[in-house]
Amino acid sequence: MSDSSPVPTPVLEVWCELQCPDCRSALDDLRALRARYGDRLELRLRHFPLEKHKHAFAAAQAAEEALEQGRGWEYVEAVLGRLEELDREGEPFLVEVAGELGLDAEEFDTALIDGRHILIVDADQAEGKAIGVTGTPTYVIGGERLDGGKSQAGLRERIEQIVDPLLADGA
Repeated sequence: MSDSSPVPTPVLEVWCELQCPDCRSALDDLRALRARYGDRLELRLRHFPLEKHKHAFAAAQAAEEALEQGRGWEYVEAVLGRLEELDREGEPFLVEVAGELGLDAEEFDTALIDGRHILIVDADQAEGKAIGVTGTPTYVIGGERLDGGKSQAGLRERIEQIVDPLLADGA
């Protein structure tokens, strides 16, 4: 009798900051990983807002609201794709992007005012510091931390080297 219990989906934790140019550069790698693995790899957004970016903490909260409304990664990509506007306009821009994506922009505005997602962002940041995250993007997969803030070169390949055996073990 064979064990037919489902194999756990590998999780790639993506420590990200929505005002970070390096995180914008990493989007191509994340898209390629999604295309290669689909639902066989879970991309989990983790927040690591940096103090040097004044709208990063609000953007992390807005991303959590987008996740709650079912369009988290789409929202993250939209905001990262327009960093200059976020730099210039701040929170009103975050609400504007939500509306453009067909999300409940009024709920975004309320979430940014009432701070309902602050604890998630704070917890992510604290966990990131505890495991040695110092910049963004940083990836954690299979117990290994990969620092994309220093260089994106070779990271997608390294992630694939970790994920492929994890998926093969479950095949």
